[in-house]
Amino acid sequence: MSVEPPSSDRPTGPPSGPLSGPSQPPSGPPSQPPSGGGGTPEPGGPGPRRPWWRSAPRIAALTAVAVAAMVLAVVLSRGDGDGGTGQGGEVFLQAADKTGPDPFTESTANDSSAPPATPSPPTGSTSSNQLRGVDGGAPGLYGGTRNTSACDVEKQVDHLRSAPDKNRAFASVARVDAADVPAYLRSLTPVQLRLDTRVTNHGYVDGAATSYQAVLQAGTAVLVDDRGEPRVRCACGNPLTQPVPQQGTLERTGDSWPSYRSSDVVVVTPSQTIINVFVIYDAAGDEWVARHRGDDGDKDRKTHRPAKPTPSVSASTPTTPTTAETSTPETATSEPTTSEPPTTEPETPDTSTPPPPPEEDTTTTSQSAPTEAAPPSPEL
Repeated sequence: MSVEPPSSDRPTGPPSGPLSGPSQPPSGPPSQPPSGGGGTPEPGGPGPRRPWWRSAPRIAALTAVAVAAMVLAVVLSRGDGDGGTGQGGEVFLQAADKTGPDPFTESTANDSSAPPATPSPPTGSTSSNQLRGVDGGAPGLYGGTRNTSACDVEKQVDHLRSAPDKNRAFASVARVDAADVPAYLRSLTPVQLRLDTRVTNHGYVDGAATSYQAVLQAGTAVLVDDRGEPRVRCACGNPLTQPVPQQGTLERTGDSWPSYRSSDVVVVTPSQTIINVFVIYDAAGDEWVARHRGDDGDKDRKTHRPAKPTPSVSASTPTTPTTAETSTPETATSEPTTSEPPTTEPETPDTSTPPPPPEEDTTTTSQSAPTEAAPPSPEL
């Protein structure tokens, strides 16, 4: 059966009229219904439909609420903003003698500060997804040279005082008023790290503080607070805070040094009590020193070796760090730490020269806290 094409006078679409409807919605609301009985529905009959254009404000409001909820969920999932959280991430390794990226100030680390001997980590096993927590009040956690400050605090104060924008950015990280930054810095104690330590470091970019996860090499000069937590890295003047937890594979960038082991990195946990006197190890003089909180070393006094120093001291010598050529991701297996067993110093002091009795104020220090490593914490 053949099908003839429609003639020019034959309609090719739906008939015009109520069934077809307008091709586009009206450009505005329809005119008001005529007055009379037609505008009032009969009792019991269906009510008039609500015009579509009167629902637009409600739809817009509901949409705005949904969008706000989504934005809030994204913000909360990103953590507190101190360096970032989540799956994977980057950890910047910083050598003790390097300024590093985006410094707040010039270096205030004293060149005369002798780096401590490379220590062995606290005993105990841990995986690459965990870090050891070390009490900030543990005797021997920090080192330094007797009667010598690891950092020039007054120089740090002058650098920030001469740069108000940097001073404000520093204060925002330290959570103090900008006018209180000098007093805050003078309240800290200059020491040196004796373990590779994980922190959140903060650089200065475009008038604001940035944050990134970092591992500071043993021997780094820092200022610590009255709970033993590192608060300033002296080689760059950057403020420091607690590290932010990271999950998954971590990419290591920055510097590297032969003694670095990801399984040896520690996190300093705040002491439960205020530390009045720090017991530090002087590698240059091979002696133990009592340093008062907030003092630059002028009041240093020789003291007894702690019964359980943290950590034990290795006889190996620190080597000059080198810049890493490529970034090496963390692996699921801990890097071996037994290939180079440390030689620890004797647990008993040399009896040929009895040490002098400790200063009276060293008996009031809060560093009598247990020196065992805290339980492994989630990966940072």
